[in-house]
Amino acid sequence: MRASGDIDGDESGIECEKRAVGLLARREHSRFELERKLLARGFDAAIVAETLNRLEQKGFLSGQRFMTTFIASRAARGSGPEKIRAELVQRGIRPDDAARALRDADEDWVAIARQARKKRFGAALPGSFEEKARQMRFLMARGFTKEQIDAALEVDADSD
Repeated sequence: MRASGDIDGDESGIECEKRAVGLLARREHSRFELERKLLARGFDAAIVAETLNRLEQKGFLSGQRFMTTFIASRAARGSGPEKIRAELVQRGIRPDDAARALRDADEDWVAIARQARKKRFGAALPGSFEEKARQMRFLMARGFTKEQIDAALEVDADSD
């Protein structure tokens, strides 16, 4: 039904735009994500590209807005900047744009790391080397940097 040869291009373009706007109404998407979803629904690649260009011009599709909301969402879940950066790149965001958005994000990464650690392990700081290593591995897997992890575990710079 949606292949370009089956129906008129204008109707297919309208249907494609309706589908894209519907997806954007649920949550922000990167251009790459929307393109992938629309192509999977059988829309012609040229119509998808034209539709996405039009949505960007109208302001319905915004890479900057997507990155801002994505970063805030993942930070609220306790993810660190390194993990978020990798997820943004997976969603079609250029690595330098992802890095810039993370630098500009209004997030206190140390506080987020502390909260994630506290939620998982409780308020008390680790007492043994083994427990400290375990908590560090947990925070590293969450995507926090060494500096953020050290601050979350209240490690002195010269204690290593």
